[in-house]
Amino acid sequence: MAKKTVASLQTSSKRLSKAIKMVKSPKSGAYTFVEAIMTPEEVDEFLRKK
Repeated sequence: MAKKTVASLQTSSKRLSKAIKMVKSPKSGAYTFVEAIMTPEEVDEFLRKK
């Protein structure tokens, strides 16, 4: 049976979001996932970048 981990990303007064983006590797052609924890205002910019 798989375990599900729930993590709180809220620290004291800051509110954070976790963004996950799928990126294709130019060398092998395989897809990898890039994760980052940031403020909600920065998420759109992170997802737009290649």
